[in-house]
Amino acid sequence: MKSMTAALICSTLALAAALPAQAQEASSTLSFNASLTSDYRYRGISQSRLKPALQGGLDYAHASGFYLGAWGSTIKWIKDIPGGDAGYELDLYGGYKTEISKGLTLDLGLLSYVYPSNKLNPSANTTELYAALSYGPVTAKYSHAVTNTFGNADSKNSGYLDLSASFELADGWMLAPHLGHQKIKGPVGGSASYTDYSLTLSKDFSGLVPSVALVGTDADKGFYVPGANANSSKFLGKSALVVALKYNF
Repeated sequence: MKSMTAALICSTLALAAALPAQAQEASSTLSFNASLTSDYRYRGISQSRLKPALQGGLDYAHASGFYLGAWGSTIKWIKDIPGGDAGYELDLYGGYKTEISKGLTLDLGLLSYVYPSNKLNPSANTTELYAALSYGPVTAKYSHAVTNTFGNADSKNSGYLDLSASFELADGWMLAPHLGHQKIKGPVGGSASYTDYSLTLSKDFSGLVPSVALVGTDADKGFYVPGANANSSKFLGKSALVVALKYNF
């Protein structure tokens, strides 16, 4: 999994290095972001045990369409599993984005979720290939796992399909609806598969972006609890409002 990510990063950097220096400077962008959220929800499931999380990342994009990025967040769910030990998540990704016809954009890439020293068996580390099509404000995306999926045994070839959009309401306020379905292969598939939804309102104030999102799922309440303990009262996929503040620079 790590070798696949490293190969993608090296090949993209090699392509950028081969371009003339002036062309690279004029056509490439490097951006950073940092955020604080009241709950780190990923595909509708809390990764921070319904508690706040610190997050940040960087992105490099070239005019050719190639891009690379890294993003991290504090988490709690792995330490809630007996024997698990990882306090943060690191995502490494790269891909290629291009307009294939007027208004229609194709995005292809690879994303690795890395949980350093997570000590789970199977490992929580997960790698997915993804493909997305965007037309106007609407995006359809499919992500396909080429490893076990987030520590679930025999879950290779799991997939996540989602449909999202972003609409401007007025004065820069954006409304983003989302609907997705996570399919988990393997022996826990029936309990682990679910549908999630969200509706997010946000506005960019010169790089400072506050947001509020209504997030929920139909996930199994006996499976998605801290430590997979069915007696826990903390259902990690429950409907809730998530408030966040992000700064892009």
